[in-house]
Amino acid sequence: MTTPALLPLSGRRLPPLNLGASAFPHHRATLRLSEKFILLLILSAFITLCFGAFFFLPDSSKHKRFDLGLEDVLIPHVDTSKEGKNLGGFLIHGQGHDEHRHREEEERLRNKIRADHEKALEEAKEKLKKSRDEIQAEIQTEKNKVMQELKKKDSKPLPPVPLPNLIGINSGEPADPDIREKRNKVKEVKMMMMMMWSYPFLCLNSSFLLVTCNRNHSFLRVGNSQMGATIVDALDTLYIMGLHDEFREGQEWIDKNLDFSVNSEVSVFEVNIRFIGGLLAAYYLSGQEVFKIKAVQLAGKLLPAFNTPTGIPWAMVNLKSGVGRNWGWASAGSSILAEFGTLHMEFVHLSYLTGDPVYYNKVMHIRKLLQKMDRPNGLYPNYLNPRTGRWGQHHTSVGGLGDSFYEYLLKAWLMSDKMDTEARKMYDDAIEAIEKHLIRKSNGGLTFIGEWKNGHLERKMGHLTCFAGGMFALGADGSRDDKAGHYLQLGAEIAHTCHESYDRTTLKLGPEAFKFDGGVEAVAVRQNEKYYILRPEVIETYWYMWRFTHDPKYRQWGWEATQAIDKYCRVSGGFSGVKDVYSSSPTYDDVQQSFFLAETLKYLYLLFSNDDLLPLDNWVFNTEAHPLPVLHLANTTLSGNPAYR
Repeated sequence: MTTPALLPLSGRRLPPLNLGASAFPHHRATLRLSEKFILLLILSAFITLCFGAFFFLPDSSKHKRFDLGLEDVLIPHVDTSKEGKNLGGFLIHGQGHDEHRHREEEERLRNKIRADHEKALEEAKEKLKKSRDEIQAEIQTEKNKVMQELKKKDSKPLPPVPLPNLIGINSGEPADPDIREKRNKVKEVKMMMMMMWSYPFLCLNSSFLLVTCNRNHSFLRVGNSQMGATIVDALDTLYIMGLHDEFREGQEWIDKNLDFSVNSEVSVFEVNIRFIGGLLAAYYLSGQEVFKIKAVQLAGKLLPAFNTPTGIPWAMVNLKSGVGRNWGWASAGSSILAEFGTLHMEFVHLSYLTGDPVYYNKVMHIRKLLQKMDRPNGLYPNYLNPRTGRWGQHHTSVGGLGDSFYEYLLKAWLMSDKMDTEARKMYDDAIEAIEKHLIRKSNGGLTFIGEWKNGHLERKMGHLTCFAGGMFALGADGSRDDKAGHYLQLGAEIAHTCHESYDRTTLKLGPEAFKFDGGVEAVAVRQNEKYYILRPEVIETYWYMWRFTHDPKYRQWGWEATQAIDKYCRVSGGFSGVKDVYSSSPTYDDVQQSFFLAETLKYLYLLFSNDDLLPLDNWVFNTEAHPLPVLHLANTTLSGNPAYR
């Protein structure tokens, strides 16, 4: 006897059941009021029970291992020092579940749900006996208690930590009068910008300003204008330039107004590099505790973003609820390499300053996961799904979406006083793959870094990619096979290509992206790639190349950029980006990014300063140009990790 095949859903279906009134001829069409009330109570109890089961019963899916060969990574994450211990009735790291204990645990949870349900019903009855004013008063009292507890937690004193040996935080004044004049010109630009301090920070509360009409725009601005990215981003530049009165005004604003207890969603990456990086740099430069305290408070608000199945953080997190999510456009909800890979410097410093290893463990977990994953052609794709631990689409870039991940591998090694050999190996491996698959020479002899998309090299380079010239120079010393000279030369070639992208425009300012197709070289083709938004990456490379070669052309190129910015980007309320660098009559975009103050002006000032100002043997700059001191990890609690041996 054969079993008939089931019909597909698109085929014939059973006739619908008649559930109308005629199907139940002996039933009334309506229910009495008392019956409705009883039915409502039953429904309420059922819903309460379902919600209780949802929140209290264990989710076995969270205890599955990854299907990626990551045998020692579990969900949820556990402290490796507690390996093999029983957590909440579940045995981890290879120990089998005891079925009897499991049934007991389920029974205990069911009993707890019943008890909680009965308690909730009793409390609800008591509440209904009270007046509306009494209920509102109780709610307000509870809210006040919660706020007081949060304030106590935030104001908890941090342990005293000896500051690293801080060298070169002042002076740097050049002897050459011409160079000194150029340095002072950059400082004057900064001073002009700081005149907006007189607007009681009204225009400085956001990550960028609408400058032609002195209005601020909100990207990192949250709550009631309380998160001032422009202020925090600008502080260390003020200190380095010796503008200490303005620095103190910024410090006073931060002490009184910078508040993170707001119901707002922010970018984990941007908040880390601008706020935490800026606050940490201000603390190290000035020694003022308020900056360290604020940095630690904010870092605690970011930690819930790491509550994902893999430990790869969400791109966005709500500072109040801790709920995270990813950008909808990022390869089916993936996290972005340049975002989750650009946390290491700041988080290591947070653990150093607090004595709490949680920050360090978060970033080392990310590194451990990445080390165990396959990389197509040795390249890191830009997207990684935080739920599955699998790569998204195979798109690799040293520019946007990927750039600062590679930068932080190198700088983790430098910041550890060159003890973090694990980071250095990852950097060297990545750079070798990049050089093999992404770096090419154009027909005109220009070295450029393309983008790898699904097995194809796109011959386009972004302004963001121009930082790589400085990175190659910075990483030349300590490179494999005694290739220091090779990488210094590679840095010089990238610097030359990026200068050409500036020099071939009408305004002598670089476009957002430029092509190397056919007869077109170092020129933007698409209209939506012809804009300049005060970006720092080309000037950043000029500065690093100057530090390592002292070739005067880098100062000359930096001065050309300074003059072009002053001529074409200066507006009534500050400096604005322009929409077309090939137009002799540019249109302003009415936006001044906070990184103009944090990076562009800082790198220009350092370019015209002596090398004893923030020497690279003692300081490492985060990707937002905030200087953090080298940590001699032999004297810290982090030195016990194998990565530093």
